[in-house]
Amino acid sequence: MTDSPVLTLAKDLISRQSVTPEDAGCQDLMIERLKALGFEIEVMVFEDTTNFWARRGNEAPLFAFAGHTDVVPAGKLEQWDTPPFEPTIIDGYLHGRGAADMKGSLAAMVVAVERFIAEHPDHKGSIGFLIT
Repeated sequence: MTDSPVLTLAKDLISRQSVTPEDAGCQDLMIERLKALGFEIEVMVFEDTTNFWARRGNEAPLFAFAGHTDVVPAGKLEQWDTPPFEPTIIDGYLHGRGAADMKGSLAAMVVAVERFIAEHPDHKGSIGFLIT
């Protein structure tokens, strides 16, 4: 069975050890996909943390997604059932550092927007992503 686009992206994000303040390429991956959809990107660096604002369109209303790519340290590895940065499916559930908070959600957001734009390339309003 082939993974869904959301699951594929979520696994890619989870496999990146983006422990605060390191991003491990998570934002670059998201930016690449959003640029392909016509988003304009503004990268913002605050001390040791990188964030970005992405926007497609300039009209109102603006629908914005917000989230973060960083995770807190995994702690003691022996307390994990699986390695924290190796995405694993167990009984139909995705396990890995950031699966629930919030790399799985980021993957769903990006894929939802990809599908929406594919079906509505000339949509009204604007879409934004504010990612820390």
